[in-house]
Amino acid sequence: MQYGICNLSIVPLRFEASDKSELVSQVLYGEWFKVIETRKNWSKIRLAFDKYEGWIDNKQYVAIEAEDYETLSSENLKLSMDLVEFVQDENGQLYPIQLGATLNGLHLLKHKFDGTLTEGVISKNNIVQTAFIYLNSPYLWGGKTPFGIDCSGFTQMVYKLNGYTLLRDASQQATQGEALSFIEESEPGDLAFFDNNEGDIIHVGIIMKDNYIIHAHGKVRIDRLDHSGIYNVDTKMHTHKLRVIKKVV
Repeated sequence: MQYGICNLSIVPLRFEASDKSELVSQVLYGEWFKVIETRKNWSKIRLAFDKYEGWIDNKQYVAIEAEDYETLSSENLKLSMDLVEFVQDENGQLYPIQLGATLNGLHLLKHKFDGTLTEGVISKNNIVQTAFIYLNSPYLWGGKTPFGIDCSGFTQMVYKLNGYTLLRDASQQATQGEALSFIEESEPGDLAFFDNNEGDIIHVGIIMKDNYIIHAHGKVRIDRLDHSGIYNVDTKMHTHKLRVIKKVV
């Protein structure tokens, strides 16, 4: 088994081994992973954090040893809290990184960082406040950053910055936590999931107080939440059908 770590800010994770293939997620600076298949120009990887799989360009990561992988996986995550920061290599070159970049592997990459970081579990009360950092970020299928993010990438990153682990896709996240019977039982920071006509979970957002929800739909936005689903405050229409509310924390 081979192992790697992302040494660049935002690297595409694709469905197939091609630059033209669908973007299924992103590998952010400092994330480490197992390499489960290698080709001439591409590697199929499994991220340590959420076990998500996809293809990454071989030029966009560096190899690490098995013991490095195990050591990193045993530590509390250290994450950048700056919207944009830089790390510096041994030659003084700067590499941009963004909110949510992982800093545990700085020593392996021989990089220096002097920005703001967060570590460990933070109170659930902070989840909605963290979500506000992403407000008005554009929607991007597979995105995980304030410069482009999808609905489940948004919830995953907000939870991650507060020390909690969510799986990558909305349908996967819906398998976590305890289901609530009514909106009235929920509290800020809980997750609301929404389905399509076939019953498939296709959307997720973070519940706020007073029946509001923050979610990524066109952009990260705040809308009303009722027993039917999400009521768009701009179009005055329901956009998503409520399936279940889950308390993960």
